[in-house]
Amino acid sequence: MEMENKTWTTGFIILGFNKHSHEETLIYVIVLPTFFISILGNLGFLTLMWSDHHLHKPMYFFLSNLSFIDICNTTVTLSTFLQSLIKGKTLISFSLCMTQLYCVISLTSTEVLLLSAMAYDRYVAICHPLRYPLMMNKRICILLVAASWLTGCLDELPVEIIISQFSYCGSNEINHFFCDPNALLKLSCSDTHNFETVVLSEGIFLSLIPFLLTLLSYIFIIGTVLKIHHSDGRSKAFSTCSSHLTVILLFYGTIMCVYMRPSSMQSPEQDKMFALLYTVLTPMLNPIIYSLRNQEVKNALRKIIIRKQYERKKTLSAFHLICCQE
Repeated sequence: MEMENKTWTTGFIILGFNKHSHEETLIYVIVLPTFFISILGNLGFLTLMWSDHHLHKPMYFFLSNLSFIDICNTTVTLSTFLQSLIKGKTLISFSLCMTQLYCVISLTSTEVLLLSAMAYDRYVAICHPLRYPLMMNKRICILLVAASWLTGCLDELPVEIIISQFSYCGSNEINHFFCDPNALLKLSCSDTHNFETVVLSEGIFLSLIPFLLTLLSYIFIIGTVLKIHHSDGRSKAFSTCSSHLTVILLFYGTIMCVYMRPSSMQSPEQDKMFALLYTVLTPMLNPIIYSLRNQEVKNALRKIIIRKQYERKKTLSAFHLICCQE
């Protein structure tokens, strides 16, 4: 009981990647630039989307929500990640750990559902282009996004409450770079067997089913693409679909590997590497795959660059004129 009280009052210690110094250095060298590229890329897309009215379309509305989720998720995990880099071990209070846990799980669940909505949007756009304005009007898009946010945030509340009620005794060191549910369960001295069943059910509902729906949408999309007679159009469409599917498989695959594996097959080191993929790599790839490869986004970016160059030249000309008059 004394050790249990100590754990509750002092909180937890985030270990990060401090067990193997050489691997730790390599991970930080790779991950840190990826973190910042992810944040800058998603912030850049949000700025671009809201500054150009040509991008005020359903597809970019979904992408702007995806970018916002990626920024939040990256920032939440980055906080303890950077502290473990600087200090080696990071002390985090119990309440802050639970807050971080909820943010990571709810944001990840929301992104899973949002990706399914985006896949449906692409399915309607490619397979039913004439009905697209009717099937994906503003009201439906807002409902899909709102449903993703509400389901992702509210569905994880019971999980969060149950974890917060567990007793934690013995070691208070979390072998992860953030407050991960699997890492927390390993520290609990409560009976977590029933809770693991709940987590598996949640994983099926919020990971496997959305993944299958997303995959089904792309199967229909590929079927429609195969009917395109022009080889150039078909190859371009396949290139886009393959890049989308690569990111989707990477994101869903790592999520399911972390939260749907039996506890006997779980490894802390593997869980950390999988977590890096869905909290760091996919948020960096999303703006590249979904945005920078899109012609409309390229045109909007080009217009902003040209406008900035024009404004700069105009300012320099005005400054030069003032200097000449003097």
